Amino acid sequence: MSIAFLFPGQGSQQVGMGRALAATFGESRAVFEEADAALGFSLSRLCFEGPESDLQLTANTQPAILAASVAALRPLLARGIRPDWVAGHSLGEYTALVAAGSLAFGDAISTVRRRGESMQEAVPVGVGAMAAILGLDLAAVEEACREAAQGEVVSPANVNSPGQVVIAGHAAAVDRATVLCRARGAKRAVRLPVSAPFHCALMKPAQERLAPVLASLAFRDPEVPVVRNVDARAVRTAEACREGLVRQVAAAVRWQESVELLAREGVTTFVEVGPGSVLAGLLRKIDRGARVLNVDSPESLDETVAAIGAVAGS
Repeated sequence: MSIAFLFPGQGSQQVGMGRALAATFGESRAVFEEADAALGFSLSRLCFEGPESDLQLTANTQPAILAASVAALRPLLARGIRPDWVAGHSLGEYTALVAAGSLAFGDAISTVRRRGESMQEAVPVGVGAMAAILGLDLAAVEEACREAAQGEVVSPANVNSPGQVVIAGHAAAVDRATVLCRARGAKRAVRLPVSAPFHCALMKPAQERLAPVLASLAFRDPEVPVVRNVDARAVRTAEACREGLVRQVAAAVRWQESVELLAREGVTTFVEVGPGSVLAGLLRKIDRGARVLNVDSPESLDETVAAIGAVAGS
């Protein structure tokens, strides 16, 4: 049995995330204590109690999701469940590197705080936008984006699963592209409630600000292969891990290809580790035969440990 741990990024934050894990497991509680110390404010209180308006700010959302994901990871590892591969969607790649032993949690949490600030500041609010395109293949979405650009930026930002592509760029260009996608047969093409146009060329200033921060960190060769967002390639060196985090800021998340690579490599069990179940839903569209588990609460942790143990013992 080959196991991959998958870690979520944006879109799975909610007040209360990680609270039950921290109340139940000392390993999870220690994660939030370390995060609070590294950031210099009570991220744990924000995660557990809100207010939601503050949690939704990108500079808070990113460290919150990272902390909640590592809080789910630590008790899983403590119970002897370890991955053969790791991957994370966008921000989740930081958690994947923590899980693989390539990046220290304290470095990751402080860096994603700065990542969130840099991404928010790269484009004034209202200038950029993102939209989800459902039921249209990638080639048709790319063609619509090229036609809609008219000198502005609009391009695929998240290639999530067959028939689910998120685009990003200048707001007007995104709106033009959604109209063209509908005309080409998309089932839905809708603006997303986000504060910035992530994973497109408009994020280049954020990438440039983050690069020296990442250059200053101590990366180690990962203990298991990491599948990078930016090129859906398995990497095994410290420098390849660092490079992936730099490049992914302004590049598309190639999630469908990443999961397809894991399936080709023989992964049969995927465990989404962290708040929500967005990745589990995408995975079932990419690989219908895959076994999908998740860990985001004490109950789901127990279920996942039991399920993996039952297969390993059969």
